[in-house]
Amino acid sequence: MNNRQDLPWDNPRFRNWVAVAKACHSMERALASALQPHDLKPAQLDVLMNLYRHPGISQHDLARKLLVGRSNITMLLPQLEKRALVKREGDAKDRRVMRLTLTEDGAALLMRALKAYGALIEKAMSASTPEQCDLIGAHMLRVADALKE
Repeated sequence: MNNRQDLPWDNPRFRNWVAVAKACHSMERALASALQPHDLKPAQLDVLMNLYRHPGISQHDLARKLLVGRSNITMLLPQLEKRALVKREGDAKDRRVMRLTLTEDGAALLMRALKAYGALIEKAMSASTPEQCDLIGAHMLRVADALKE
């Protein structure tokens, strides 16, 4: 099993994908640390950001946007509701649907957390020009599309 041509780390695509994964993992760790003073976890921040951008979204649609199962959302929401950051209300037309909105406290916390997140992104991307950032983003979208199949 010492056939070097079969080793994936000799392939530039593999090696560069590992670099992307390392950067992503580093950002996840740094974000978790940056959110600690706000008593938030990255998954909770994702919920708050999506509720800010899509007020009144259903739990089902939120789960789809976050690429998680509805059970994950069902577990996150009670924590956020208990802290009075999120409000769930039944849909007037379909009683099976729950609509989600941020409270004023939720929006205020989100704005504070976004400052920390934005500073972290600036630090991570500071070695790249705006044009390079656009290229990175466009390429990662193509990678995501390729993996949808």
